[in-house]
Amino acid sequence: MNLIRRGEYHAFKGGDASFLYLVPSAAVIRIDDVTQAVLDSLETGDRSPNDLTDALSDRWASDDIRSSIDELLGLRAVFPVVAPPPKPVAEKPKRRIPLQTLVLNVTSKCNLSCGYCYEYGEDKIVQPSTKPRFMNEATAKQSVDFMFAEAGETPAVNLTFFGGETLMNFRTLKSALAYAKEKGAAQGKEVNASLTTNATLLREEVIDWIVENDVGVTVSIDGAREQQDKHRLFANGMGSYDIIVPNIKQLLARHRRRPVGARVTLTGQNLDVVSIYKHLFEEIGFWEVGFAPVTTSWQREYSIQDEGFQTLLSGFQTLAADFLSDALAGKRHGFSNVRDTLEELHKGMSKAYPCGAGMGLMGVATDGDVALCHRFAGSDSHKLGSVFNGVDHSLQDDFLVRHHIANKTDCSTCWARPLCAGGCYHEAHTRYGSTVEPNLHYCDWIRSWTNTCLEVYGTLAERAPEFLAQFDR
Repeated sequence: MNLIRRGEYHAFKGGDASFLYLVPSAAVIRIDDVTQAVLDSLETGDRSPNDLTDALSDRWASDDIRSSIDELLGLRAVFPVVAPPPKPVAEKPKRRIPLQTLVLNVTSKCNLSCGYCYEYGEDKIVQPSTKPRFMNEATAKQSVDFMFAEAGETPAVNLTFFGGETLMNFRTLKSALAYAKEKGAAQGKEVNASLTTNATLLREEVIDWIVENDVGVTVSIDGAREQQDKHRLFANGMGSYDIIVPNIKQLLARHRRRPVGARVTLTGQNLDVVSIYKHLFEEIGFWEVGFAPVTTSWQREYSIQDEGFQTLLSGFQTLAADFLSDALAGKRHGFSNVRDTLEELHKGMSKAYPCGAGMGLMGVATDGDVALCHRFAGSDSHKLGSVFNGVDHSLQDDFLVRHHIANKTDCSTCWARPLCAGGCYHEAHTRYGSTVEPNLHYCDWIRSWTNTCLEVYGTLAERAPEFLAQFDR
């Protein structure tokens, strides 16, 4: 046989075992000492199977060495030099992906004046917007019609309400969801509803509606009082923590059918993720806590700089270790960032795109314009159509071809690309002025964090495989 060469993989340890993360297939495999020795021997250059067998035969049986080589060839962890793996080609999906999640930006107004809000960030048009600040009920119902039309034969649809502060347009929320449930019942489709809120308006009437309609809730909150009141302020400068915590506790006490999560926006001045997590999960009682770095230009004073990413990584790794410890002990841990990545690893997620924006997910602005996602809702340059006239599928197809990971040359040799695929479009647009650019400022962070998650995954696979079984459904 001709010379063979190592393929694309990332080696890691988990639970005292050795694993490979195979990049092209996104598979995770456990390897034995013989296989490890074969791979180590290829680190210095291409070799033939016969040469490898001769070099390693003083430690292992020749049949075992050849069996390992054959298995690695079958997995494409190594490959014949004469036939290198084909490079991915950017092309639109073979079939149109049905809409699964529609995010209605029911208002662009908010009763808080958060210092980092992307509603007023670098990606927004300088001229005052002519779009209404509130979505009316007719547009919301038309959005529901659009959602069902674009969903095709999909058995379930997800209707998400967003803002601004979503609950400032509570009347439209009620009307839209009632209409969606009625239409879903008529078509035999399940309608799952959710919303994001800053919790300032979680009064009893709203909580009654949430509970009655089984609405999923994500609360935007940045931590304990000092952390929350750093940026999440009312227009008069008053902090919001003391207003929202009683509302949140009332919601948590009554809304038991669906998990209520907290979403934390991290800034350069708010990176103590361990204390934030403990406060929100252990003291407030959220079911899960997820963290996202602020989306902003690097010039902003609250942006996260290089040293900040190291602080962030250290905190994430501490929480990941706690997550693993609790999982091994049969306890629930609410750190959603690691749990979400474990699920993607278990399901072999290999992304051509970083998210579902412009495919299975779209966002609707207050006037009914359809955008890539909720973050681009209201941006005319990222518009795909409208709920009244439908999506321009030629625009959609062009977007998907241009944003395929095969066109991101900086990503082509990165082993973490199956989970990252270049990162958030909105982040890229804000940082680099174009959605097609990969988020290069995140690369080292993403690779380090993905390795941490792989180590957690490998340890669970070795010591508590029953934990991972939850991701099979």
